[in-house]
Amino acid sequence: MKSQHSEHTGDTAGQVADGVPADPATGAFIAHRSLLFTVAYEMLGSAADAEDVLQETWLRWAGVDLGTVQNRRAFLVRITTRQALSRLRALGRRKESYVGSWLPEPLLTAPDVAEDVELADSVSTAMLLVLETLAPTERAVFVLREVFDVEYDEIAEAVDKSPAAVRQIAHRARAHVAARRPRGVVSPAETRDALDAFRRATETGDLQGLLDILAPDVVLLGDGGGVKQAVLRPVVGADKVARLLATGLGRVPDVSLLPAQVNAHPALIVRLDGAVDTVMTMRITDGLVSAVYAVRNPEKLSHMERETTLRR
Repeated sequence: MKSQHSEHTGDTAGQVADGVPADPATGAFIAHRSLLFTVAYEMLGSAADAEDVLQETWLRWAGVDLGTVQNRRAFLVRITTRQALSRLRALGRRKESYVGSWLPEPLLTAPDVAEDVELADSVSTAMLLVLETLAPTERAVFVLREVFDVEYDEIAEAVDKSPAAVRQIAHRARAHVAARRPRGVVSPAETRDALDAFRRATETGDLQGLLDILAPDVVLLGDGGGVKQAVLRPVVGADKVARLLATGLGRVPDVSLLPAQVNAHPALIVRLDGAVDTVMTMRITDGLVSAVYAVRNPEKLSHMERETTLRR
């Protein structure tokens, strides 16, 4: 299945006639495009920035003498990583002035992404928020090694470090993530059941129903980006979160909560008068909703109308 990404950058990466790339550089770029997008997205948590990184990657790739490239996939990953690292540092400065909580940009993902359990885990909202707590180089090393199984020597070239230094960074990043990542395996059925109960209670404003499905220490984060109204600080505790949801969404006319696969996990898309208003992803622990991530910033909702293809 083609994503909007492959169609978009395909136009800028040289002419393609009848599905046949006009030159080997274009063909290699298109062949690895979904992989490169996934690498950039996992490093940045932003689809818009990942798209920009791919444009920059293409511009540099187009000037490379392919005769000097032994492994085109590795070379392209290296360019993408370097561009993403540069943007990640700039993004960090932008986030310092961001209004309210910053959440990763949600992606409507194809069903096959969820079948790759490791990839699905790595792009979940909860995991992307854990990756946010890593320094830029640590994040790049962790993503390349743990998610894409890139060799240490290749990572070293991408991040301009020695292989020995990269091994140390990987060890440190792995321990950091292990201490913070969500614990426990949740079955798809358990997730669906919790999501259905949450949706029914929210749509009807059923306060008790929400209290029954929310974990006692549930946390709700909202991202309006200063453009749409959202909670500016985390809301903690089942009672506070339940009341906020019941008096908010439960009383809005012409609102619908539709199940969807977002970042490879079951989620809810809130539509007002048919238009996407909010994307709600969740963390489920022991059958209860332990975290709610609500993205309302319109600039982060542009990838919710068409599926995005992610690849390892």
